[in-house]
Amino acid sequence: MLQIKSFVCNAFQENTYIVYDDTKECVIIDPGMSTGSEENELLRFIAHHKLKPVLSLNTHCHLDHVFGNKFVFDTYGLLPQFHEGEMFILSAMPAYSQSVGMKYDLSPLPEVYLPESGAVTFGNTAFDLLFVPGHSPAHLCFYSKADKVLLSGDALFYGSIGRTDQPGGNHQQLLTNIKEKLFTLPEDVTVYPGHGQSTTIGFEKYNNPFF
Repeated sequence: MLQIKSFVCNAFQENTYIVYDDTKECVIIDPGMSTGSEENELLRFIAHHKLKPVLSLNTHCHLDHVFGNKFVFDTYGLLPQFHEGEMFILSAMPAYSQSVGMKYDLSPLPEVYLPESGAVTFGNTAFDLLFVPGHSPAHLCFYSKADKVLLSGDALFYGSIGRTDQPGGNHQQLLTNIKEKLFTLPEDVTVYPGHGQSTTIGFEKYNNPFF
């Protein structure tokens, strides 16, 4: 059975997720830890549950979702994986972090980039890759059909959607992708977003004011 633990990190209140199954292998999704206390909280959880981190994944590469990439690499030897189309976003993050006065440890680069479709696997779990650009140019969501779970990053939130006014954003593209790629999932799929509380596909289909 899939287990999901969220940690609210950094000044942007970003959700960092640890996802694990009965094998104790785990995936760290969007590591946003920006302080020692946030890093220690994640370390303690992994150690307490005797988990083995095997993948570090980014839905996209905005600053609040990559703060902890270097820490994860330094601690567990895991290079981040994300779609190559996010590289121009990642390359802008050092200057952006300076402009907002936040310390940012430069993210290592992937050896493996994620494609627009296919799957990533760990333990007994498979996450289908859903390509949902709009908030950022090559945003991915991670979907477990077996467990009816969607890690939606900053595409879809409880009662909202990702902002599209930053470089690489496209409002209409995001709306179209959510309708065609996310709202076609079963309505009882639980959605774990990059910010805020969890929701379901069905709730958002019928209640999200953007639709």
